[in-house]
Amino acid sequence: MNSRTSCPPDRTASRPLLAERHVARLLLGTLIGRLPNGMAPVAILLLIAEQGGSLAAGGLLCALYGLASAIGQPVLGRMVDRRGQTRVTTAAVLVTTVCLLLMPYADADAAAQPGLAAGLVVLAGLSTPPLEANLRALWGAVLSDPDRRRAALALDTGAQGLIYVAGPPLVATLSALNGPTVAITVTAALGLLGASVVLSAAPSRQWHPEGARTGGFLGPLQHGGLRLLFLALSGVGFALGAMNVWAVSMAERHNMALLSGVIPAALSVGSLVGGVLYGRRSWPGHLSGQLLTTALLFALAWVPLSLGPRPFAATVLTALPGLFLTALVTSAFLTVDALAPAGTRTEAYTWLIASVGTGQAAGTALAGVLSVHPYSAALPTAGAIGCLVVLLSARRHLVVSGAARRRGRHRRTPAHAARR
Repeated sequence: MNSRTSCPPDRTASRPLLAERHVARLLLGTLIGRLPNGMAPVAILLLIAEQGGSLAAGGLLCALYGLASAIGQPVLGRMVDRRGQTRVTTAAVLVTTVCLLLMPYADADAAAQPGLAAGLVVLAGLSTPPLEANLRALWGAVLSDPDRRRAALALDTGAQGLIYVAGPPLVATLSALNGPTVAITVTAALGLLGASVVLSAAPSRQWHPEGARTGGFLGPLQHGGLRLLFLALSGVGFALGAMNVWAVSMAERHNMALLSGVIPAALSVGSLVGGVLYGRRSWPGHLSGQLLTTALLFALAWVPLSLGPRPFAATVLTALPGLFLTALVTSAFLTVDALAPAGTRTEAYTWLIASVGTGQAAGTALAGVLSVHPYSAALPTAGAIGCLVVLLSARRHLVVSGAARRRGRHRRTPAHAARR
């Protein structure tokens, strides 16, 4: 990959993936470092509420945080591709940590100086460290076997949902026991701790950008197939965002507040299980074919939920899209890895991440407006179908060419992508 770190010897297939050197540390550190992604919006809402602010003001600040993070990730990804992980990510995590720590004091005077609170929120979002993209770029330096790298990618993709399962309840508990100020302080501390664990690891410290960069000013966006792939994955994010709002509306309709958390948790559990199952074996066929197949299964899995099932059935059925979510996103990342122009891989990863985040914001917004209508339950299905339609139109542009497979030893293509 984009690293001068020498790869360790090949391991036997029977060796547990988490027993491989650096794997558990990088995965756990990234998960801890990304907990603020799931904790900060809730902490901001609780902070505003404690200060007597309105829910609308808190929601606006949360939206600013999410939008700023989506904008900042590709910018930071490009800087990582040029400067390396250590300097860029260290600076980013320090800025976002300071901003989070200052928020309680800004929010205390938010009514008089709303611009200060909004500025801190935006800066915290823009400087969100690109830990997820960094981790994807490191797997090639840590694992020499393509199938093991694919398994690691599937595992870390499936585990991402745990951030949004564990983060909000942790903030709510800390806030109930000690107040929102303590909750947001712990949020900042966890982000700094996780980033430190990753950045101090040898693979991250020794990771270096590629010597040559292609793609021009647009970077990975110059590749037409990647542009369409990013657009398609925004449909996945749309489905996830709409599902979160649908879960809240289900909870209100059936007077079961627990549903608003249990339904998203079911999808996350399904995603984790799907990641483990997907990573345990090699899959035949072209990588583009796997991408289309998983997108089709992901869309079909949402259809039963469009029929308005009862709470228990809805919870169980929500796990089904999760089973295919990890395989779909992993296939997308593998496609990015194979097609991104030289020297733009981290930036390409961040564009994919930002596409999902932007789609999620759009899905949340539209589902919120349409939540009173019975057909709002079909919005997740619509997002998943949109993803499939775009991928079908882009399938010729997403085929991994022989040139991409021959980019050299630092540009490994997954073994299953080469079986054409």
